[in-house]
Amino acid sequence: MQQHWVVHTPRLADFEELTNVWEASVRATHDFLPDSYIHLLRALVKDQYLDAVMLICCKDPTSKRICGFAGIAAGKVEMLFIHPDYRGQGIGKVLLRFAIDELNAERLDVNEQNPQAIGFYLKQGFEVIGRGEKDGLGQPYPLLHLRYKRPARA
Repeated sequence: MQQHWVVHTPRLADFEELTNVWEASVRATHDFLPDSYIHLLRALVKDQYLDAVMLICCKDPTSKRICGFAGIAAGKVEMLFIHPDYRGQGIGKVLLRFAIDELNAERLDVNEQNPQAIGFYLKQGFEVIGRGEKDGLGQPYPLLHLRYKRPARA
């Protein structure tokens, strides 16, 4: 049965759970990152990054667990992470669609070494408009810069 996902606004009290979802997602999809870098990023996510964006999430209707979340700031999807237990269930699509339609997000960056994410974003209507050699902390993890292509009006 297809789940109907509802977008919620997480609270400050949810930051620990959001950080856990972030880490589980990163460990499942970012096998190019060393463990030490994931630990460094985890602290930044929990203590700085979550507070710097508008957060949206989807929760499991039964367990009330956060299944995935996105963070948006200044027209850019700064983060979109889905817990591995919930991948492939449409949560990423629901969160991204909400970010585009309701929060006017039209840009995002994605790790070049994460082909699953790149494929997802391209399928959702994004196009590559640039590339950077380093990530946001200056480390050698190239980022692709993407922009949403609004469909032509009929």
